Amino acid sequence: MTAPILEMRNVSKTFGAVRALNNVQLTLFPGEVHALMGENGAGKSTLMKVLSGAYKPDPGAEILIDGKPVHITGPISSKEAGISIIYQELSLSPNLTVAQNMYLGREINRAGVVDRARMLREVEPVLKRLGAQFTGATLVGSLTIANQQLVEIARALHAHSRILILDEPTTALSSRETDGLFSMIRQLRDEGLAMVYISHRMNEVYELADRVSVLRDGGYVGTLEREALSPDAIVRMMVGRELSSLYTKEHKPDLAASKPVLEVKNLSDGTRIRDCSLTLRAGEVVGLAGLVGAGRSELAQAIYGVRPRTHGGMTLDGAEFAPQSPQDAIDKGLAYLTEDRRGDGLFLDMSCQDNTNVGVLRRDAKWGFVLDRRKARQRALKAIGDLKVRVPGPEYPVGGLSGGNQQKVLLSRWLEIEPRVLILDEPTRGVDIGAKSEIYKIIDSLAQKGVAILVISSELPEVIGIADRIVVMREGVITGEVGGSTGIAPTQENIMSFATGVAAPSLN
Repeated sequence: MTAPILEMRNVSKTFGAVRALNNVQLTLFPGEVHALMGENGAGKSTLMKVLSGAYKPDPGAEILIDGKPVHITGPISSKEAGISIIYQELSLSPNLTVAQNMYLGREINRAGVVDRARMLREVEPVLKRLGAQFTGATLVGSLTIANQQLVEIARALHAHSRILILDEPTTALSSRETDGLFSMIRQLRDEGLAMVYISHRMNEVYELADRVSVLRDGGYVGTLEREALSPDAIVRMMVGRELSSLYTKEHKPDLAASKPVLEVKNLSDGTRIRDCSLTLRAGEVVGLAGLVGAGRSELAQAIYGVRPRTHGGMTLDGAEFAPQSPQDAIDKGLAYLTEDRRGDGLFLDMSCQDNTNVGVLRRDAKWGFVLDRRKARQRALKAIGDLKVRVPGPEYPVGGLSGGNQQKVLLSRWLEIEPRVLILDEPTRGVDIGAKSEIYKIIDSLAQKGVAILVISSELPEVIGIADRIVVMREGVITGEVGGSTGIAPTQENIMSFATGVAAPSLN
């Protein structure tokens, strides 16, 4: 292998009494995609912020580029060293054109006037190189998230960056847009660009990474070459235990003796779902699988009262169940945890305490309008302890927490209303391995208490690991079921057979 383009040695970073990084090292080669993995709080973002100039490391750290020491004193000096970082939250100005964004802060001037025509000419070769379907004159605000991300990459290349850091780049992308991004990353790798790729998604790492480095609790654990990559090896390095120990299924529902809690019969919404039927029993975890666009979330929303129901019916504990709104569903004992926790679930500017209690304010209010702050605090403290939420205190804003801890706060809200049925839509999306394991334990604990649970997940190993049986959807229709008493093995192959319709599932 050629000489490394980047070496980070003995990088430490302390915030007050908290040691976020402890003698971390990282080596990056030209033409390499190097994945950086670890739980939330492991130090990945802190390390990259040191590299990008956002943080100054503690004394003793060394950063070498092409074997020569460099002193990164801020974002400008980092860019001058050929380093660019693309954050999960894009940093573009939507009211400016593509060319104006790419030249922001370094505009071409002629006699004190910005030379927009030349800027448009200069950016076209980079956009063409990346296969962009827009021009430098396009307004950034009119582009999709995927194309805005492409603008960020084009800006880095136009500034002659040799090291590109991609932080969770697929979070807001569809599967087709993700495929396009991966093709671009491979192209740039072949052209010699060095990339650090941060992701929680194992399948992305296996598909792209030449090497994987793992951080845990602010320390460097080790680096795996491509031929040594395996789920067990990575998880063991990240959390210190085997992959098989992550999935918890200690609940044992007596399906023969238990009556259905929720029955859905021939439910349709007139647009996305048609004649869907399923049954949830007390203490049972049912998985709902399918490809993107199969109608899983739409079915959950129709059950919850968000989407209209044009045909079919439902019963809850044997009584007719036809919620006219989410609040109506909640009042009757059904809760729904949305897949978009930041957009539709949490109040990011509010405290963890307020987010936990918002579902029971009416129930606990004195005389119907006076809030019981003491009880609310006690409830929040108990939720923080029970769900192991890593937070300085209940008054801490939920927007400042990691994805996994935000998800636990949102889950705590629904646990407080003590639902009979709980629908979890992508409950571990954007959550690290350790937090996933804790969420799985919470799901198992709820099932042991008799809650009927429907889990929607795009991660097949996850849904296989935690569910008692799995219902599969395709194009708005339930096409099959695996596991349980079906006689069909709950394997990825069988689930995909029902999800795509291209092959018949195999029996146990």
